[in-house]
Amino acid sequence: MKNTFGNVLTVTLFGESHGEAIGAVIDGIAPGVKIDKDYIDTKMALRRPSGKISTARSEKDEIVFESGVYEGHTTGTPICMVIKNADTHSSDYSSLAGKARPGHADFPAFCKYHGFEDARGGGHFSGRITAALVAAGAIVQSALKEKGIAIGTHISRLAGISDDKMNPAEDVEKLENMEFPLVDRSLEEKMKAAIMQARVEGDSVGGILETAVVGMPAGVGEPWFDTVEGLLSHALFSVPAVKGVEFGDGFALADMRGSESNDAYRVDESGRIITETNSNGGIGGGITNGQPIVFRCAVKPTPSIVKKQDTVDFVNVCNTEIAIKGRHDPCIVHRARAVVDAVTALTLADMLSLRFGTDWLAR
Repeated sequence: MKNTFGNVLTVTLFGESHGEAIGAVIDGIAPGVKIDKDYIDTKMALRRPSGKISTARSEKDEIVFESGVYEGHTTGTPICMVIKNADTHSSDYSSLAGKARPGHADFPAFCKYHGFEDARGGGHFSGRITAALVAAGAIVQSALKEKGIAIGTHISRLAGISDDKMNPAEDVEKLENMEFPLVDRSLEEKMKAAIMQARVEGDSVGGILETAVVGMPAGVGEPWFDTVEGLLSHALFSVPAVKGVEFGDGFALADMRGSESNDAYRVDESGRIITETNSNGGIGGGITNGQPIVFRCAVKPTPSIVKKQDTVDFVNVCNTEIAIKGRHDPCIVHRARAVVDAVTALTLADMLSLRFGTDWLAR
């Protein structure tokens, strides 16, 4: 199993949903990066369940640094972070043993690990593991902010309800720590009502997250196999429930002419080279061009639903039905936003370290 991501700055995930603990190891991070506990706690809170629109599972998510941190700063050696699990209800899953939950990894995991996998709560495939990913990303995201690089995400669409278009230069800072991130705040109650309606009906909803990164220098990335789009997509598709990624105008580019989709270059009043439009999402030839990096992620509806569904018992090899009980989110779009921000920060920090050296983050 490949649980490590990155080339120079790497993150390794470990643990299971109902195991003793989950955690992450960050290697290759510069010495002297400040560990901002308040900043990390803010990011963890954005991922944590919130009211009836989320799961009832409540974890404190207290992070213990086992290594790599001394007197509030990174030492440059591997950082090992451990987050204990406490609020586990493993009995909720006893009736599901051997049954493939539609939309989940149960059957593929059984095929790969021959029945030795920890299936409780989804085991290592659970969204619970993203808590460690958010913690790791928060350390790097805080360091990127010190370098003038900011990441912001909003709910572009949820349950068919669309938010206003984001203006990266104006909206990124406002969106970064917003609990339910929207450009048009008046849509919040309408979206939450749609989530609650799905919950009442024993169902779930999905949506689209749009992310922008401002402040990235031009010239970061590699052509062909390690493009900015390629590496970000690799990381983003590791986020549970993300099933589509597009950059800039994405698939809409297919219906444009070149005269529409090309981003014309100009020199602004300060002598800086910019583009008049940003249809290509701040990337050319796989390399940043200094404009905001913009991309969208399609987040599927939460697969755990109360409605009765057809499935199979893959141990006894027979058809059966399933009705999933327990504590589940009717929507994870708003919570997934913190995970998307985290993997974006980790990916870009890795690319920046490759370009400018591992000490760049702390300079």
